[in-house]
Amino acid sequence: MKHWQIEDVAWDQFAADKVPPDIVPLVKAAAMVERNGTDYAIYLNNVFGDDPDIGRAVNNWSLEEVQHGDALGRWASLADPSWDYQAAFARFREGYRIPLEAKASVRGSRTGELIARCMVETGTSSYYSALGEATAEPVLQQICRLVAADEFRHFKLFYDHMRRWLGRERIGLPRRLRIALGRIGETEDDELAYAWHCANEPADLPYDHRRCMAAYMGRAMAFYRLHHIERATGMILKTVGLPPRGRLSDTAARLAFRLLQYRQRRFVRRLAGSTAAAPVA
Repeated sequence: MKHWQIEDVAWDQFAADKVPPDIVPLVKAAAMVERNGTDYAIYLNNVFGDDPDIGRAVNNWSLEEVQHGDALGRWASLADPSWDYQAAFARFREGYRIPLEAKASVRGSRTGELIARCMVETGTSSYYSALGEATAEPVLQQICRLVAADEFRHFKLFYDHMRRWLGRERIGLPRRLRIALGRIGETEDDELAYAWHCANEPADLPYDHRRCMAAYMGRAMAFYRLHHIERATGMILKTVGLPPRGRLSDTAARLAFRLLQYRQRRFVRRLAGSTAAAPVA
């Protein structure tokens, strides 16, 4: 059951004069990825076909993910009336697909799959928290709060099932840590970059992963603050079985924030130096 409906958003409070132009392209790209939750539900149901508890949870989770995409897409259409959300998503679906035919987790175990899902929810909850705090536009603030709250609940959902499966599969700390860090690294794969391309670049411009990744990450990373990284670090450590608070967490969060700032600057320089950089609507 959804915790909110798209009609609950105060759409009549939309304030065009407070729309942050640097966030609009990010919201467009995020709408693509969130709306694609149906495919992930198919994949997860394949992996956990004999676990009806996860099946029921995943089906509800996917409904909420699709609603996130629709809410973000509707807001982006208000912010940019020339943008066609449905056409952009159709273009994204045509060019990006996850392995729906898979019957086993690409992580090597079901516990590993659930660890990876925890990492995704950690990233999205912190990301929407950061975007919501960075804007004065009231409708986007509300959507980001609602979506971030859902993503925190999704983290707990996958974490609880991960603990259950960990009791069966007995995956050690080093392997859990490798899976978590590996999934974090996959944020720079084609999904986000291609979502940026379909949401923000003209159809006749050839897709270039390097350019699109720089365009997306150079903007998105700029909105994070230390407290967002501190919370995300605690969630990551908790998932792999390490203390989520204390000296380790504090040190890891500070190092992660410095790395994020460094990489954000590198993405900005890469985009500035790209001869194929595309204008963003």
